[in-house]
Amino acid sequence: MTVTTTTVNPVLRVAPAAPAEAAAYFRASLVFHADVSDVAAALAADGDPGFVVLDSRSTESWDQGHIPGAVHLPTALIAEQAEQLLDKDVPVVTYCWGPGCNGATRAALALAELGYRVKEMLGGFEYWAREGFAFETWEGGERRAADPLTAPVDAADCGC
Repeated sequence: MTVTTTTVNPVLRVAPAAPAEAAAYFRASLVFHADVSDVAAALAADGDPGFVVLDSRSTESWDQGHIPGAVHLPTALIAEQAEQLLDKDVPVVTYCWGPGCNGATRAALALAELGYRVKEMLGGFEYWAREGFAFETWEGGERRAADPLTAPVDAADCGC
């Protein structure tokens, strides 16, 4: 008797979702997240971007660098200070250090529980700086060259 064994690679060990389920999942993801380049493009366009950016890190982190025009509100202070700094009619985009930090997620949760419409900026401050966007420090403005592993070197955007 011959036994045939079919090996399924680790990617397909769990089958992909049906297209309708996948579309619902990815649509929902976009409801909750924005990426750095989209936030930068919206802030750079003329007029009101329709949202406010919130840096949820400590004052020491804020001083090291933050997105120009962002509101500084550490996560621990959201419950007591959000109403003085934010308008519930204006969506909020939160960020923290980067992909290895869940501070923006915790800030987004705290704001949502207070009744704010909120998205989290994927990549955080790390990817803002790595993609070559201008930022402010306690010493003034700064901008680094775009990291070719995170942003196109010779194009205005990644095209995605």
